[in-house]
Parts: sequence; structure tokens; C-alpha cells
Amino acid sequence: MQGFPILSVMLAVPAIGALACLFLPAQTARLVALAATLIDLALGVLLWANYDIGGAQWQFVESAPIFGRFGWALGIDGFALMLIMLSVFLMPICIGASWRSVTERVPEYMAAFLFTEVLMIGTFAAQDLLLFYVFFEAGLIPMYLIIGIWGGANRIYASYKFFLYTLLGSVLMLVAMLYMSQTAGTTSIPALMAYDFPAHVQTWLWLAFFASFAVKMPMWPVHTWLPDAHVQAPTAGSVILAGVLLKLGGYGFLRFSLPMFPEASGQLTWLIFALSAVAVVYTSLVALVQSDMKKLIAYSSVAHMAIVTVGLFAFNRQGIEGAMIVMLSHGLVSGALFLCVGVIYDRLHTREIARYGGLSINMPRYALFFLLFTMASIGLPGTSGFVGEFLSLMGTYRVSTWAALICTTGIILGAAYALYLYRRVAYGEIKSEEVRAMPDLSSRELWLLAPIAAVVLWMGVYPESFLAPMRNDVGRLLARIERATPHSDSNPTAGKPGLIPAARAETHE
Repeated sequence: MQGFPILSVMLAVPAIGALACLFLPAQTARLVALAATLIDLALGVLLWANYDIGGAQWQFVESAPIFGRFGWALGIDGFALMLIMLSVFLMPICIGASWRSVTERVPEYMAAFLFTEVLMIGTFAAQDLLLFYVFFEAGLIPMYLIIGIWGGANRIYASYKFFLYTLLGSVLMLVAMLYMSQTAGTTSIPALMAYDFPAHVQTWLWLAFFASFAVKMPMWPVHTWLPDAHVQAPTAGSVILAGVLLKLGGYGFLRFSLPMFPEASGQLTWLIFALSAVAVVYTSLVALVQSDMKKLIAYSSVAHMAIVTVGLFAFNRQGIEGAMIVMLSHGLVSGALFLCVGVIYDRLHTREIARYGGLSINMPRYALFFLLFTMASIGLPGTSGFVGEFLSLMGTYRVSTWAALICTTGIILGAAYALYLYRRVAYGEIKSEEVRAMPDLSSRELWLLAPIAAVVLWMGVYPESFLAPMRNDVGRLLARIERATPHSDSNPTAGKPGLIPAARAETHE
């Protein structure tokens, strides 16, 4: 792979495909979009296969000046690799999910999804501050169009709310970025990760970035755009929104907040723990009383992403590795659950839970997949959900018993709302002839759900495949935090929320 600009090629393929789709008839546009996403998936597999786990922190680096300090700079570490793989894995599934359900303005729809893929990969691969911001913010545009044009009855309201929430949150981040580039004299993200900003400045910079990443996650109380966006978005829009776009906030914390502002991160851990604890309990209770399947899954996403934030700010190996696995697992499982909702919505054209019941009788294959993903969402051992939540909560427990205790209630509440949903949809008597007439999964739908099920089980049985590429990067991050606040075994404040705890950088615990 020496000298081959694989990251630029991964950006170019969907970009060219998107432009081509705009000038093609509907069926040809579908085929071109599917081909472009499959090529990117193949390139992603090649990227993973050639990633040197014990090698340099930044690999596949590409750099070219554009003007001034701003340049085309790409490169990945283990964190970015895993999130890029999640993106390229889900995108062909999204195209397949839209094959028959989207019938209007198909070329534009396919182009919007391909541009979304470009911007997601660019965000994870960018090594220049301003380039990151361009990719990060431009991702709003195609998703805004997907919700606003191909969404449900209240799509205009939902798309405006989504756009304004996320855009306003990022204005402060842009101001902080401009200050950082001026102070440090560089826009290079790797250089800024090693730069030591004064402690009093770090707090303001941390809060500016937090305003953007908290909305993206989304964290309570700035989560209210998410249920509206999910309910109104088409099925594939919900898959990519929950699967990848929510992970931009977690990636931002990993890439910016923790390594660039370690002192501020330590001093404001109490804020993260408090908001996350409230989010887990509150949104789980709200999910329990929902009558719309999509809204229930949307609120569950807020609770799951709160497990990510407490894990990241536990400042230990288990917490950070667990948070990454939760992000990957949630991307797969929530995407699969939205696909499951889309399957029955395409047949009955309603998301009201009360309209269904007894689907295991006439749709046994569907009921089996739905059960697997429901159990993975709960965190059943042997599935991806268990590994991430166990690691994240164990890391949190080492820092704060109370935070871990409150967040663990989310597993109990998660079991309550997820199993309650499954019982009402899959069990009981068939309530109407319309439901009785619903056919089981088609071969196309089976091919959409089966790969996700395989990866969910793979991650649950052998998580080392996903942890290994990130392990050295977790160590480097912990070492950076430890340099900022030297560890002392006799430190009486170690283990208390709001202060950086023991951040040991062993290669394996």
C-alpha cells in the first residue's frame, strides 16, 4: 500500500458515483450507487487488512498544501479505522434498504447518500483542523435533504430542527478552532494533540467543542432533535443517522476534547457523568411509554450513547475501549432495528406498535432477526452489546460507584422497553387480516439483515478483532492524560468524579 492514496480514493469513488447518479435514470442510479458503496467497502477491507497494529500512530498519511496553513491532510489511527469500517459497511445496506421504498427523485436520493459517505469518511480521516470542520459540518447538508425531501408528514419541521440544532452547536467550535490555530501556529490535528494549551484556556476551548459534540451525540438535554429526525427520516436515513452520524460526537471527544484539553476534561468530568446519568434513566423511561417504534429506538439511542460518554471520561483502558465498542455495536444494532421497523412499515405503512402483534406466526424469519437485535440492544452475553457495556461500566465503576450504579440501571430499563416492544410486535394473536397477510422476509431483506447479524455475533464472541487496532491508541491517549496530570498512587482524590483518575497506559490489562 506504500504510495497508494487509498483514503483519497475512498473519498473519490462515492463522490464520482454521486455526480454520475444525478444524470442517470432511476434504476441505473440505484445500480451505480450500490456499486460505488461496494467498491468502498472492498477498499475498507483492504485498509483494515493493511493496517499495521503495532506500527505508527498515523498510517496511510496523505498531505498536500492548499493555501496558507490549510491543506489536504488525511490519515487514520485505530479509532478512525474502526469508524470508517462501520461507515462503509452500513452504506451498501442503506442503498439496498432504499431499493423499492424510495420511488421519487431516486437519482438525487442516491447522490445524497453517496455524498454522505464522502463526508463521513472525510471527517474520520481528516488530519487538518479546518478540513475536519468542513467535512464535519457539510455532513449536515445531505442528511437535511434526505429528511426534508424523502421524509414523513412533518419532515420540514424535523429537518429544520436537526439542521439548526447541529449547526448552532458548531459555531462555537469554529471560533475555538480559529483561536487554536492562531495560538499554536498550526492546523495539524496530530500537532495540536501534542500541544499544551494553558489550563485556564483549556476550559473555554473544551466548552466550545462540547457545545458541538454534545448535540451530535446527542446528550441530554440537547437530544430533542433526534426523535423527530428519526421518525420523519426514511428507513435508510435513520440507519445512517443512528449508525454513523451520532458517532461523530464520540469521535470528537476522543480526537479533540481528551487529548487536546486533558486538564479541562478532568475538571469537567462531573458534568459529563451528571448529564449521562440523567440521560440513561430519563430517556429509558421515556422510551418505555412510546407508541411509535422509531421513536422508542431513537430514545434508546440517547441512553446507549450516554454509556459511551461515561466510558470515555472514565480515563482508563476499560472505559475507553468499552466506549468504542459501544459505538460500533450501537451503530450496527440500532441500524438493524431501524431496518426491522422499515421491513414491516413497507408492508403495513404504520409504525404504531398497537397495530401489530403475532408476527412470529406468519413472519418467523423476521421475528428471529428482530429478537437477535433486540437481545444485542439489551446487552445479552455473546452479542456485541454485552462486550461494550460491560467494559464501559467497569471502567466507570473504577472512577465513580454512583455513576456506574445509575448507568447500570439503563441495562434493566433497556431490557424492559426492548422486550416489551418485542412482545407486543412478535407475540400474541394476530390482530387483523392485514397483519396476517404480511409476507416474511424477502431474499433482498434477508441479505440486508444477515451481514449485520453476523458481525454482531462476531463482535460478541471475539471482540479482540475490533479492540486490537485501537489498543495502542488507547495507550497513547492515556499517556497523554497522565502527562497532563501525573498519577500518584497516594493521591487521595484518585477515583473521584471531576478529577482525572489513574490513567495507566499499559498495553493490556
